[in-house]
Amino acid sequence: MKSLTLLWQKVAQDMSDLCGTSTTNDYRTVVRRVEAEGLSFLTITLPNFAKDLQKGLERGYVAHDLFAGFRFRGGLPCFLGGFLEHIFDRRSGWILQDPSSDCVLAVRQLTLLYGKMELACTDARRSNAIKEYLNCEQEVKEYDSRFFSDPNSQELDILEDFHRVSLLLFGDVLSALDFDIHNGDIVPKHGPGSTADKLSGNQKLTQTEWPDRLEEEFAYIEYALPSLRYHQMVDRVTFLTPEQERPVRVITVPKTLKTPRIIAIEPTAMQYMQQAIMECLCEYLETDILQNRTSAIRGMIGFRSQEPNQFLALKGSQEGILATLDLSEASDRVSNQLVQLLLDRYPHVNRGVQACRSRKADVDGQVIRLSKFASMGSALTFPIEAMVFLTAVFVGIQRQIQKPLSRAIIKSFRDEVRIFGDDIIVPVDYVQSVIGALEDFGLRVNTSKSFWNGRFRESCGKDYFAGDDVSVIRCRELLPTSRKDVSEIVSTVSLRNHMFMSGNWRTARHLDGLLTDILRHFPAVLPTSPALGRISSLGYDSQKEDKRLHKPLVKAYVVSATIPENGVDGADALLKWFLKRGTEPFAALDHLERSGRPEALHINSGWYSAV
Repeated sequence: MKSLTLLWQKVAQDMSDLCGTSTTNDYRTVVRRVEAEGLSFLTITLPNFAKDLQKGLERGYVAHDLFAGFRFRGGLPCFLGGFLEHIFDRRSGWILQDPSSDCVLAVRQLTLLYGKMELACTDARRSNAIKEYLNCEQEVKEYDSRFFSDPNSQELDILEDFHRVSLLLFGDVLSALDFDIHNGDIVPKHGPGSTADKLSGNQKLTQTEWPDRLEEEFAYIEYALPSLRYHQMVDRVTFLTPEQERPVRVITVPKTLKTPRIIAIEPTAMQYMQQAIMECLCEYLETDILQNRTSAIRGMIGFRSQEPNQFLALKGSQEGILATLDLSEASDRVSNQLVQLLLDRYPHVNRGVQACRSRKADVDGQVIRLSKFASMGSALTFPIEAMVFLTAVFVGIQRQIQKPLSRAIIKSFRDEVRIFGDDIIVPVDYVQSVIGALEDFGLRVNTSKSFWNGRFRESCGKDYFAGDDVSVIRCRELLPTSRKDVSEIVSTVSLRNHMFMSGNWRTARHLDGLLTDILRHFPAVLPTSPALGRISSLGYDSQKEDKRLHKPLVKAYVVSATIPENGVDGADALLKWFLKRGTEPFAALDHLERSGRPEALHINSGWYSAV
């Protein structure tokens, strides 16, 4: 704990140098409250302080309903007051005419430094997260009951709007995908993660379970065997009835000390075919030209790069014309009934998506029937939810312009509307109507992370205030105490180099000392070097030269991983070759003997390239 407060002090001193203010009393406050409250002050209380700062920036003033638990002097908290006085007026709490972006960055850096440490939270917090997951599922069921159960429901107009707008947006995309699925032109693949049946690596190629629902649309003999020559291998498979299907396994993984992240681990067969549909769907959603005409949604949905969203967030902070919206529990609130409505004109897509969608979930031993389309963990969650969100956004825009959308109108919103996951960017003039539409379709806008009034914007990991980048550097793991703490060492080296590159010299020097004490060898290297080293403005060290490649070498540590033994041969090895993407050979020569995610990380010292 002391090491974290000392690191906070060094960051505070760097921020003081940047803004010309003192943090001596602030550090005393941190030490006192960490002693009294423990790690939660750094990981929960301070991030809440940052959220309240952002609320103040959004609404344009600070009042005593913000910064709970911190003493006020005048209209501002005493804690970090030296920075806050350059953002808000001390007496009234109103935002200044020309607030300091550097001070906004400083307050956010000091309060968010430990906000996303990947630590296991308490059992009570984990139980509460599971309860929220179940409550969310119940709310989706209630939404379905209100919208889809009564054929005379007053909500039918909303669904008709959704259906018509989705056809305008995705007609070309879904038509092309429908053709591919009908012709059998999609190619499945196995993802890198865990599966509900606990298969990993090459084990996934030897599939012995295949749901009947999946077989109706994607025959095992066509998609899970290298060719029809191996048809006799169907005998090894158990075809599962809907009652026998393996449910997704809902688990929690570390996210923050405040709350864990909930994910759903899919069965191998389901994930295998989800990947096939996902790959084609994402390609078509990002394609500029479809069926010999310009895509109506060109540039509005992204999966590969977050930079377009970040650029639009920057533009929104500069000009105030674009809003950034964030959704709470985004994937868990997308109704499967809504997805079926989205796809209902495209039978092969609809049946294919539903066939590889898991219907049940195992939540702490309780198996429940799912009304949501899928949780985080399904390969189709990301593209399908993006389609639902974009449709809802344009339903909201259509309401405001009070006339039916056309392809020309949709195209006019290029560079103003964009979806990446649950990060949504829309024009400020349409915010209220868009929020109303999103909520009409069972989604929930996180108002504490959505911005459109002030000059602060955030999207896809980048934060901007008045056109200046105020993104923070985060400490993701506890600081290492020995060479056995491999993941902590790797995280701290990354933290040190990010601090150096951002100009936080005191912090970088402090971490240099910590890492040198543990590693012994911590040379200056270029970012392209495989070694664990420090980035320096003076270039790189050169302790000797590689006689064959004539490269500078340094004595340093590198990270190595032990890949599990996981052999495959025969027809399954042949299938692996057929499923391979690209023309490059497999990276590992022993990929048929070892595969899957590493069981453990190690660091080894030796002579490695500095460049």
